[in-house]
Amino acid sequence: MKILVINAGSSSLKYQLIDMNGEKVIAKGLCERITIDNGRLTHKANGKEYVFNQDMPTHKEAIELVLKALTDADCGVLKSMSEIDAVGHRMVHGGEDYNTSVIATDEVIKVCRDNIELAPLHNPANIMGIEACRAVMGDVKQVVVFDTAFHATMKPEAFLYGIPYEDYTNYRVRKYGFHGTSHMFVAGQAAEAMGKPIEELKIITCHLGNGSSIAAVECGKSVETSMGFTPLEGLPMGTRSGNIDPAAIEYLMNKHHFTISEMVQYLNKKSGMLGISGTSSDFRDLTEKDAFDNPRNKLAVEIFAYRVKKYIGEYTAAMNGVDAIVFTAGVGENTPYVREMACGSLQCLGVELDDEKNYNCPRGQVVEISKEESYVKVFVIPTNEELVIARETMRLCK
Repeated sequence: MKILVINAGSSSLKYQLIDMNGEKVIAKGLCERITIDNGRLTHKANGKEYVFNQDMPTHKEAIELVLKALTDADCGVLKSMSEIDAVGHRMVHGGEDYNTSVIATDEVIKVCRDNIELAPLHNPANIMGIEACRAVMGDVKQVVVFDTAFHATMKPEAFLYGIPYEDYTNYRVRKYGFHGTSHMFVAGQAAEAMGKPIEELKIITCHLGNGSSIAAVECGKSVETSMGFTPLEGLPMGTRSGNIDPAAIEYLMNKHHFTISEMVQYLNKKSGMLGISGTSSDFRDLTEKDAFDNPRNKLAVEIFAYRVKKYIGEYTAAMNGVDAIVFTAGVGENTPYVREMACGSLQCLGVELDDEKNYNCPRGQVVEISKEESYVKVFVIPTNEELVIARETMRLCK
């Protein structure tokens, strides 16, 4: 079974074609500058990279170009579009309507539209990707996989805020959580590495990148997560502030004479690691050789790692224990200093990090970086959200 995985943005579209017989990526690529001039598709297949320069006025033209590349005589991997058995789409927000992946029917798309106010930057583009595939690919089954679905198992005491209850029932203001496909995937990988059923384990998954979130996964289900009503809540991130006293927001608005929109931009785009360091939002810049000569770079990274450690402690309490801690995504997989700072003083929880394993961790593999005697196992596990989408699509389309 061959599945095309689509992640559509407002002016971009990422894709992977996965052969589920062996779960191999046989082609992948990126459409850029959709709806604007000088469109570009970068297509990778057969160990080579190909570039198509062509305007894509809408996502429909982008999908047509992707299918052209996949079936091209020189760079293609398919004889015809008919070899694609199904398409899996990432959808950021399912609200409270969906706690699992679903076939993309007219009713599903309508509900996704109704949830646009919960994810105004992402859901519209995700919907355009689905509609473009339906227009170009006809009856090929489309599946929607929601970022929020994995966290739908949280209980009210975890997802409700301390505001009037009517604002939850009337306006759907609550914690939803994000990165669900990533948290689900790496938790499953950790259970496999431990040789135990996930239904018997308590796992804390740390998806750390430019956007970061942590989840408590108990018996295979999410019971807590750090992102909230939007991805702004939780850890300080590349450019996002993370948690902040709401009264400080009003105070800063008055000091800077910000509108609400300007304040939201400040919290989402000018804060986090960028705001603290004053130099960069990229952890590679903040931790490269001599970067700590600038004390604010070091401060930014240590604030981030400290918050990660606090969440690990909090979620251990929430689950009444922890069996494994997982680090994943760009920062989690590639920044040993953050892992050391986050786990280095968690001996009280039974965490014993192996410094040599931590700092010599091979990339792209599932690696245990805790000592043999560590009660809590610590892993670095590459995430694979596209594979989760493909697996969910296959499950629904068999």
